[in-house]
Amino acid sequence: MKPLENVKVIEFSTMITAAFASMMMAEQGARVIKVEPLEMGDPMRHIGTGKGGISALFANCNRGKESICINLKDETGQSLVHQLVRDADVVVHNFRPGVMDNLNLGSEKLRALNPGLIYVAISGFGVDGPLANAPAYDPVIQAHAGITASQGTGTPAFVRNLICDKITAYTAIQAITAALLVREKIGEGQHIDLSMLDAGLFFIFPDGFMNNTLLDDDVEVQPHLADLVYELTLTNDGAITFSAATDAQIEGVLRAVGREDLLADPRFNSLEKLLINLEVFREELAGAFMQLSTDDVLARLKENDVPAAKCLDYEEVLLQPQIESNGTIEVREHPVLGSMRIVRSPAKFNGKRLAAGSHSPIHGQHTINVLKELGLDSPTISDYKDKGIVL
Repeated sequence: MKPLENVKVIEFSTMITAAFASMMMAEQGARVIKVEPLEMGDPMRHIGTGKGGISALFANCNRGKESICINLKDETGQSLVHQLVRDADVVVHNFRPGVMDNLNLGSEKLRALNPGLIYVAISGFGVDGPLANAPAYDPVIQAHAGITASQGTGTPAFVRNLICDKITAYTAIQAITAALLVREKIGEGQHIDLSMLDAGLFFIFPDGFMNNTLLDDDVEVQPHLADLVYELTLTNDGAITFSAATDAQIEGVLRAVGREDLLADPRFNSLEKLLINLEVFREELAGAFMQLSTDDVLARLKENDVPAAKCLDYEEVLLQPQIESNGTIEVREHPVLGSMRIVRSPAKFNGKRLAAGSHSPIHGQHTINVLKELGLDSPTISDYKDKGIVL
């Protein structure tokens, strides 16, 4: 039995945050019904590399779901949602504050229909404050949450993937499962508010804001971890990273590249002095690394017990033996997208990896089946389709 079997989730979303969260729940056994607009569905369907009208991005965030299309601006469409949530466990959306209330689908309305419902409202910045109604995309949140400031490059720099969207999704599913546990204990659902800004700052804060945590005047300020351990080192045929955090590891690096002479250099002969002269130290080593191949450098660093790794490209990541050993990647045939890779859910339960969910759904693929579950007959469904209430 999967952990979230018999949990029913209704998702209203565009883009990543709510969609990725509910997909993780689907992978853990929940039934997820994704409610999409009639015209084009979730815009994520059409962004980036794709085939047959479905993008890889959408497929990577929507496995294991059912897709239904309802006109949420229509009163009859809203009534259908009301019926749908009467036996649901979770509703999750990522619309701006007030949108769901204007559609007669707000938390108070739906939780009045179903007191056990867990209603999760994901926003960019929160429900109050000067940015409450501002549009929010991942780069905007990275800038506000200090992630661009934390990259250690001297100037602001982005993490070049949708990190805040995905952080928010992980935070959402953790909050949802916690709320499900509370409901088991007291029998009541609850409303959960979650902002991308808060999720992003909470995530980056432990190490990214070390130097902004302690407020007394006698604090001993040290360099950021990003300035110490996130250093790209070029070889004559690629790039590696290594982490030398102790005197023994620093000595191991110098032996590996034949620069033991630097051990006696008064600028570097203690960890404290090395940190003061770190940039000069790196300049001294750069030439030595460039004389060696990546494989040779890694072998020498391994011999000296220095943590190190080659900086892999995308294909090398997917083909590395450790990924194969872990059983992380699965190749399957999608009815529209054809052959595709998927990454299986990372958590193992009782030592076993969960089976990946079914294919990401076609736009509106399950509308008729779900409406029939609500008791609607075929003539009524056809009438609703003709009136633009469902697709």
